[in-house]
Amino acid sequence: MSDVVIYHNPRCSKSRQTLSLLRSRGIEPRIVEYLKTPPDEKTLSGILLKLGIRPADLVRTKEDEFRELGLKDKANDPAALIRVMTEHPILIERPIVVNGDRARVGRPPEDVLEIL
Repeated sequence: MSDVVIYHNPRCSKSRQTLSLLRSRGIEPRIVEYLKTPPDEKTLSGILLKLGIRPADLVRTKEDEFRELGLKDKANDPAALIRVMTEHPILIERPIVVNGDRARVGRPPEDVLEIL
C-alpha cells in the first residue's frame, strides 16, 4: 500500500505509535515530516476534505503559537486558519494518515485502521 501517507512528527509519541501500528500491519507509508515539509494550502484543504472536518478542528489550540497569533478569533475563518497552519505547521494536529480519498487523525492511533 504505497499510497498510504502519514503526516508525521517523530518527536510526538502518538505519531510514532501510529507509524508503528501501520508497520505492524505490513504497511510502509510514505512519511511526510510536516514540520520540515509543510503541506501547501491546496494540499491541506484536500486533507481536510478527506478528514471531513473544519480547519478549526485540526488546529492544536494548546500550542503557544495559537495564543500568540490570536487564532481564537479566526475560528470562523477557514481560509485564514488554513493559511496560518501552512505557515506554522506546529499548529496542525498530528499524525494524519491519508489513504486514497480517506484520512484520519491518529488520536488514538487505532483510529487510522478505519481507512486501511
